[in-house]
Amino acid sequence: MSNDIEHVELYLYMSVSSNTPNLLLSLSQSLADIVERVKGAVVSVNTGRRFSPSGIHWRNGIIVTSDESLHNSEEVTITVSGGRTVAAKLLGRDATTDVAVFQIDNSDIPVASIGDATSLKVGHLVLGMALGKEGDIKAAMGTISVLQGAWKSMSGGNIDQFIRPDITLYPGFAGGPLVDANGDVVGMNTSGRRATALTIPSKTVNRVVDQLVAKGRIARGYLGVGMQPVRLPQNLQTVLNITGDGGVIVVNIENNAPAEQAGILLGDILIAFNGARVKDTNDVLAYLNQSQYVNQTISVQLIRGGELVNLTVTIGERPF
Repeated sequence: MSNDIEHVELYLYMSVSSNTPNLLLSLSQSLADIVERVKGAVVSVNTGRRFSPSGIHWRNGIIVTSDESLHNSEEVTITVSGGRTVAAKLLGRDATTDVAVFQIDNSDIPVASIGDATSLKVGHLVLGMALGKEGDIKAAMGTISVLQGAWKSMSGGNIDQFIRPDITLYPGFAGGPLVDANGDVVGMNTSGRRATALTIPSKTVNRVVDQLVAKGRIARGYLGVGMQPVRLPQNLQTVLNITGDGGVIVVNIENNAPAEQAGILLGDILIAFNGARVKDTNDVLAYLNQSQYVNQTISVQLIRGGELVNLTVTIGERPF
């Protein structure tokens, strides 16, 4: 009986051992195939600096790259796979989401297959890709280490999903694609704190590209008021039956601005937009930074003379 067990164990060991090289070889070949399939849509954005970012041929004639990595460079050329260089025209930049968009005339460059970042799971294998100034392709493999919901960047940009891939962003990798196991580009890589990798998801990039291509800028909401945060005393919170001690007092109103047209007055304390509690000026700015509210009429709740007042205001577009 013991001999039979030993024979079975030896057989299983030999089977696993003999298959292991094939499995590794298969995985290795699959990753190389993905790089080969995607590399045509990865470009180098030549800024004249020592380390230039990469970019992605996101749509036909549309190049996406990292706004932060451009620094002050707006006149760039694009190097494509194989080393050919083409001219590029800046269509727009959005520092809040770290997305910059350029246009190229050459339509013979492969366009990336854009995937859905919401299909990612922690532990999935992914590739970060980049293109060198000479047209040489580069890749770094890792896994998805953190996935969370929507978040706001430090400059107020609305990012639809927090994605942290466990890959090394070597010089030139910022602005390049994050590629899933299907060979789809699920976002654009950029640097987070302490040079860690972050990925701007494809949904966010698509939204920004739509606006930059159409207008050359991101529409931001505009009220036309000067504001300061204030603390509401406990007795006022009790009398008005409101939660939280924060609010925003209006200290200045521009002529004919949306706030004036809506009847907002100096000294009013804003406490809610469309039912969402406003506790400080950052809450107001975060709300106005959402482009979907531009030219939309919303409800505003405020405190005036110790009483609650409800108004409606049509959000304008911030002048540039």
